[in-house]
Amino acid sequence: MASLNVYSVLVVLFLTCGAVMATKENDRIVKENNCETKMGLPCVIEAFTSIFETGSISHKCCGEIVVLGKVCHSALVKRTLENPLFKDLTAVTIIAKSIQTWNNCLALIDSPSPSA
Repeated sequence: MASLNVYSVLVVLFLTCGAVMATKENDRIVKENNCETKMGLPCVIEAFTSIFETGSISHKCCGEIVVLGKVCHSALVKRTLENPLFKDLTAVTIIAKSIQTWNNCLALIDSPSPSA
């Protein structure tokens, strides 16, 4: 029984350390790449709504997401998911929506604009 308790404590410590390391890694990526300064507030709100709630994202804001870059985009989404305010959200769903938003924006920005 004592070995089961020790094992349980080790598992909890391992998971806690892993979560802390992931948080620090995302914070490092955001800081090193100046991710928080690359998008305007209206587009941040639009992107957040598109990924974490339900909404669409404009061509203009897709352009800002693409300029932000995939590394920053992913790190910001993951860091937001680590916030206790969002603990009830399903991470798999949010990450899937984040990837979908990124891919849609990339396709929109890369596609030739229709001629007038």
